[in-house]
Amino acid sequence: MSFLNQLKNQAHALRDQHSAQQHTAETRLAQTEAACKTIASYLVDLAQQLSVITPPAPAFSLDGKTPWPAMRLVDFRCDVRQKRLRGVDVVDYIGMGWRVVPLEGPPVKGAVGVNFPPDLERVESRLTLGRLKHDRQEIRHPESRKLLAIRFEYMTELMGSVRITPDHDRGLLAFRISNTHGFEVLNAERPAADINQGLMDELARLLLAQPNRFL
Repeated sequence: MSFLNQLKNQAHALRDQHSAQQHTAETRLAQTEAACKTIASYLVDLAQQLSVITPPAPAFSLDGKTPWPAMRLVDFRCDVRQKRLRGVDVVDYIGMGWRVVPLEGPPVKGAVGVNFPPDLERVESRLTLGRLKHDRQEIRHPESRKLLAIRFEYMTELMGSVRITPDHDRGLLAFRISNTHGFEVLNAERPAADINQGLMDELARLLLAQPNRFL
């Protein structure tokens, strides 16, 4: 075989490889977009129903000792954002957020005091996770001015959310779920091929702090 024919065979093999890679990428993109459509449609419908039901929320406490009043979930809202990927409009992320408010009456003021670094870190992290309105005050000894504790005053209202970010190249969807079982963030990845009504029902149960198999 001539050297030129060897080069032709090499070029042909590369073209076949590139074509297969492009086909795989296009298939993953289409599958991921289909999954995003399923998720967005489900969450829009779910938000409408839950805004009417206003389901109860799990127990909350900033320091693990001072309980909040009984809470409920209200004002569910969905958002779908797009971006350009290789000249095509695709989903950038899908989000649903809601407020967690007292079961009866308006939000009320609460307070906790901490005097150990691990407790302070935990409380500050939870304040950030819930995006709580709060004030911070240092409590010092009246004579020595030694720091005795840090007191946080806050309003009993926080935000919960789920955000789904697709990875079209890998055919995966990343779920970030905040404040459904207390102050916490849960993360999970699911293949686009796994997204269906059953899995979304499990996600809905998780968002309502009910037994589920989503994770």
